[in-house]
Amino acid sequence: MIYKNFPQALYTEQLLKLAVSSGAQHAEVYQSQALSRPVFFEANRLKQLESTQSEGVALRLWREGRPGLAVAYGPVEPQDLVDRALIMSELNQPEPVELAQTQTAHYPDLGETVPVEELVAMGTEAIALIRDAYPDVLCTAEWECESETTRLVNSAGLDCHYTDTTLSCFLSAEWVRGDDFLSVADGQTQRGTLNPDQVAQQILQRLSWAQENVTPTTGRVPILLTAKAADLLWDTVQIALNGKRVLERATPWNEHLGQQVTSNTLNISQQPDTGPYSCPFDDEGTPTQPLVFIQEGQLQQFYSDRTTGRILGTGTTGNGFRPSMGSYPTPGLVNLLVQPGKGSLLQLIKQLDQGLVVDQILGDGAGISGDFSINVELGYQVHKGQIVGRVKDTMVAGNVYSALKQMVALGEDADWNGPCYTPSLIVEGLCVTSKF
Repeated sequence: MIYKNFPQALYTEQLLKLAVSSGAQHAEVYQSQALSRPVFFEANRLKQLESTQSEGVALRLWREGRPGLAVAYGPVEPQDLVDRALIMSELNQPEPVELAQTQTAHYPDLGETVPVEELVAMGTEAIALIRDAYPDVLCTAEWECESETTRLVNSAGLDCHYTDTTLSCFLSAEWVRGDDFLSVADGQTQRGTLNPDQVAQQILQRLSWAQENVTPTTGRVPILLTAKAADLLWDTVQIALNGKRVLERATPWNEHLGQQVTSNTLNISQQPDTGPYSCPFDDEGTPTQPLVFIQEGQLQQFYSDRTTGRILGTGTTGNGFRPSMGSYPTPGLVNLLVQPGKGSLLQLIKQLDQGLVVDQILGDGAGISGDFSINVELGYQVHKGQIVGRVKDTMVAGNVYSALKQMVALGEDADWNGPCYTPSLIVEGLCVTSKF
């Protein structure tokens, strides 16, 4: 556990005392220390081992109601940090003080450290499995064990902290056949262990589907988005559920609480105690909690931080997070879970007569508008329930909100795609174009 040896543990209390004695009526200190041990592979071989450590501290204070924020990475004199925050407060307008109240909690540590030797062995195993089947493929990979300790204290008596250890891997396979270039990538994020065989098998499956290049069916056809590509939908959903977007009247769901906004097959929730991205409290010190956002297609609630919740009159949902150390808390999600349906990826494919499987995409997401037009980096044509080959120079366009209402099926193959747990799914209403 990092916290026991946190070199700035006493520094935290000193910052609070100095902030108050220097004229601040309220203050909080947010502290983070991380230790990362990545292992890099390039061109099928172990290339580099690293060990990197970082630490940062953010002081937020209020003097005469005016907020000031100062950040330091590495050693800095406490008084210097306090003085910088006080200067910043002079530039801001007064605002209500948003601080979590008295609570002292050391939450259980999450995850376990894995030795570098195990990371090397897992990476070597995964690459060997791919090259045994495809000797001409070049693999690049990164396997990493990272531990991060987060501590938050404030002048209202709050003091909470925990250590989070996660394992992650990313593996890509590049296959060059004359003028044809194919790149297939996959990965995992877990606590305790990674499964190199599963990562390799998923890449091998994609390579086998890409043996031939074929012409896609164009026009409005059913689209199967794998768990990797389904973020095309969920990124927009997360923005639309943000309480801050409600205040700005930017979300199309602004006036739709309790109403049907998606297909009734869809259930979406936040489960902060689940999976490798679990988190016991947000960056304002509020305990995180399970939240149901969409139940059988009906919109149930939005998520918010303290400021947003106060203005909306709903209170915080425990979703105040800092986009960076030097940012103020803003609404953010913890573990968005899309409830899986039935059927494996192969079984979903068999449901398609003519359609397209989208596995990797290029281009920006849809954003709050929901409109998108993306290039298919890796996709496959389906004919009579079978994949017949890879498609190239293909684009998919449509609208996220319309697609959510035309969801045909959800698979049971849910996986973590970042902090979003999503299955593969089939949607209609999207348009396919191609130059192939």
